[in-house]
Amino acid sequence: MTALQQPSPVKPANTRRKQKQSQRTVGRQLRPVLLLFAVTGLLLGGLGSRLAYLQLAKGDRNRQLAENNRIRILPKLPVRGLLLDRKGRIIADSRLSHSLFIWPLAQTSERWPETVQLLAEILEIPTEEIQTKVEQAEPNSPTLVRIARNLTPAQITAIEEYSIDLDGVEIDAEPIRSYPHGTLAAHVVGYTGEITSEELDALRERGYRLGDVIGRMGVERGFESQLRGEWGGQQVEVDGSGRIVRILGEKQARAGLNISLTLDLDVQRAAEAALDDRRGAIVAIDPHSGGILAMVSHPTFDPNIFSTRITHETWEALQSQGNPFINRAVRGYPPGSTFKVVTAIAGMESGKYPPGTILNTYGVINLGGMLMPAWNGAGFGPLGYEGALQWSSNTFFGQVAVGVGGVTLIDWSRRLGFGVSTGVELAEESSGLIADDEWKRERFNDWGWTIGDTANMSIGQGFTLTTPLQVAVLFAIPANGGYLVRAHFLKDERPADAWRKSLDLNSANVATVQRGLRQVVTAGTGQALAVPHLPPTAGKSGTAEAPPGETHAWFGAYAPYDKPEIVVVAFAEHSGGGGGSVAAPMVREVLETYFDVKPPQ
Repeated sequence: MTALQQPSPVKPANTRRKQKQSQRTVGRQLRPVLLLFAVTGLLLGGLGSRLAYLQLAKGDRNRQLAENNRIRILPKLPVRGLLLDRKGRIIADSRLSHSLFIWPLAQTSERWPETVQLLAEILEIPTEEIQTKVEQAEPNSPTLVRIARNLTPAQITAIEEYSIDLDGVEIDAEPIRSYPHGTLAAHVVGYTGEITSEELDALRERGYRLGDVIGRMGVERGFESQLRGEWGGQQVEVDGSGRIVRILGEKQARAGLNISLTLDLDVQRAAEAALDDRRGAIVAIDPHSGGILAMVSHPTFDPNIFSTRITHETWEALQSQGNPFINRAVRGYPPGSTFKVVTAIAGMESGKYPPGTILNTYGVINLGGMLMPAWNGAGFGPLGYEGALQWSSNTFFGQVAVGVGGVTLIDWSRRLGFGVSTGVELAEESSGLIADDEWKRERFNDWGWTIGDTANMSIGQGFTLTTPLQVAVLFAIPANGGYLVRAHFLKDERPADAWRKSLDLNSANVATVQRGLRQVVTAGTGQALAVPHLPPTAGKSGTAEAPPGETHAWFGAYAPYDKPEIVVVAFAEHSGGGGGSVAAPMVREVLETYFDVKPPQ
């Protein structure tokens, strides 16, 4: 018999409901986990993307920022080259002083506003000036920015006392320009100053950087490329507090070259004493090479004041003294009768009025509608070139100039060094003015050159402007026998021929001018130089009308007459006196020092 099969047991309904509930509960429990994994994945993906962006796209910049926080550069300003006179005596050197620097990163500090305010009070400068200097550098620059130079002991002490409150501020020693003779030769030497942001944009390609010091006037500017030297510095690692941990590298600053000048401090000092408080200039040169032995301009200034910050009040006080920063030795003025040397050479070299020419002179003469008077009101009768120079005859030289014509006179004026730069290493030099027909038509409504203009020019008046240095170059021509020298301050070993060129003048014409200039001193308007303790001297006076002020006084001379060693030109601006009475005695004082002689008691 077949066993009976038992039916399968049937689960109750409630049991089935429990199983379904259990399955739903497990699903709900997995959802938070899955959601957590999803959010984590998104976060990790975002962080990974950000890291990839920072490392790949911005990696170089971020590495640089990190380096700048850890690595810093301590720049070292080069020592500027010395300026020496012809005998090796120091005219300009450098001394150590203390300067205040700020790290540009200090701007990110929460205490930056307090730091700026405290520094402004200690240094006595506006907060805006400090902020402007710091902003000239990149915000994350690792290089110090100079804020103030030549700190006083009191300022250094105050900064040290408040060092805890001055984040990113440092004091360091650096060279600063010094002029041991003060105002002596100030216009020759010039001064230096810290480079501006505008100048930096133009000079960056030439190796200049923020904080550089450059020459701003005189030979400091003229020899800037030789004097400046090359920056050095240290690359250092710092900790979180900004303290130096170790030096990573160092480059020694290279000092600038020393420059020897043709200037003679003894002659310079004598020229300044001779000019005294008069407004004007004195120039002394070597007639064979053009080397400048002395150059004085008054009023003057002390270049040491530029070694620190110049306040507005200081600047105004300097300017009130009568434009002391104008170098009158290289500024144009009407030359008066010193110009008659040009007229004489033009007349003889033209061939129309050779050396033996004799002309009648008059109390007054009509030249092209212009009445030209003699300074004595009567004239001097018949005169040759020697006598006309001796007595400074206006009517003689007026006739010569009109006879040769304005074109010829203008041409010789320029050949003899007027209307162009002398070549001296001074950016302040004016070329003066030798006007012509084209120049006049441009400025006077097409009114051209006249005979009266030529006559006026013949005696150094009218439109003609020359500098005292140009007049010195002119007097060197008869002194050296007919060469045009290039005025200069650089002392080198080259022969005189390297600094001059022949004008190919007729030797008889040169000799005629030489004799005339000698007669000026022996028997004419320059007898203030006819003294027994000086070597024989030759020269020429000049008195120039210069409205609206009083007349200018000139005198140019060279000595010894038979073998010249020195040319001296003195100029007194609006002195009101004659060249022979005002300027000639100044020339005499300079010659006495040069030849080391003293007037008898």
